[in-house]
Amino acid sequence: MKVRGEWLYQAPTQSVCRLLEEAGFQALFVGGCVRDDLLGVPVRDIDIATDALPDTVVDLAEVAGLKAVPTGIEHGTVTVVAGGLPHEVTTFRKDVETDGRRATVAFSTDVVEDARRRDFTMNALYARSDGDLIDPLNGLPDLKAGLIRFIDNAEQRIREDYLRILRFFRFHAWYGRGGLDPDGLAACAALSDGIESLSKERIGAEFLKLLTAPEPAETIASMRNSGVLRHVLPGADDGLIGPLVHLEGAHRVPADPLRRLAALGGENQTENLRLSRAQAKRLSQILEGMGRIADPGELGYRKGERTAVDVLLLKAAVENRHVSQQEFDAVATGSVAKFPVSASDLMPAFQGPALGDKLAELEREWIASGFTLRREDLLGTGLS
Repeated sequence: MKVRGEWLYQAPTQSVCRLLEEAGFQALFVGGCVRDDLLGVPVRDIDIATDALPDTVVDLAEVAGLKAVPTGIEHGTVTVVAGGLPHEVTTFRKDVETDGRRATVAFSTDVVEDARRRDFTMNALYARSDGDLIDPLNGLPDLKAGLIRFIDNAEQRIREDYLRILRFFRFHAWYGRGGLDPDGLAACAALSDGIESLSKERIGAEFLKLLTAPEPAETIASMRNSGVLRHVLPGADDGLIGPLVHLEGAHRVPADPLRRLAALGGENQTENLRLSRAQAKRLSQILEGMGRIADPGELGYRKGERTAVDVLLLKAAVENRHVSQQEFDAVATGSVAKFPVSASDLMPAFQGPALGDKLAELEREWIASGFTLRREDLLGTGLS
């Protein structure tokens, strides 16, 4: 079997393979690029495994006139930039010691040793520079079946890095078909306390990737049933995820992890998932819109179209109904509306708190009119 994507045969990528192979080393594409190509998913990152040591990779790249960046050289990774494209070149490795968060590795010359330290069988697929597939751990049948299966012993793989619990569920949400692998699920449930040892940043990044999957509802339900969800986001309730995802599809609204996070609820989402300032602000806007603003037009005006649509979908999920086209239209109208009255229009007749009160009164009147009242209409009635 062959990997046939155009990404593999582009000149810069082949040049990186040649510099290794012509020096007598292996150059094997590995992991996500091979997996995604076989699934027909666009390939984003190109990873190459080799038996050349990191310093050798740097020397070969420099002799070939290519830029070599030691992005993770202590773990065997050198980024080789060719034709403006980054290629992560990593020496075959085996784990020497792990503590559930990071590993001490030793370099290897054996692709099977390199494969056995990976997480899932579908991620231990390799391809030569001509596209020929190498499957040292028989991961191809699992990939075809949509089965996310840990390599060898599931509990051992998880103890090496507890983030693999969340990766197990994330990969199922994206690539899985049918139920979760029973052995993997049992191991995740048994070792779920280990999530507490991970940084909030790692947990948040992984969970938001899961929430971006097209259909994550069943996966999140499995997280709840296995006891994993409470370690990720205490107090979260996945009851609205299924209805929300259905509405997103019905109204052709792209998936959004923060909208889905708002549906989950939970304790102190920003802190527990270490959301960025921008993410925290947007989540706050969604939740505020859920709590205070009922009219779709006003939602669009006060929160902008994107957040207003989030709120419409969430409210519809709570109420078990679809969103009407009239609601979407009202949001769109409100999002571009500009209040035609300013404070200077009311001065000096109004000053201080009275000025703010009058502006708010006129704004409410303008919103209630569907944003149709003009400046002269509002000033004529407001100052009479």
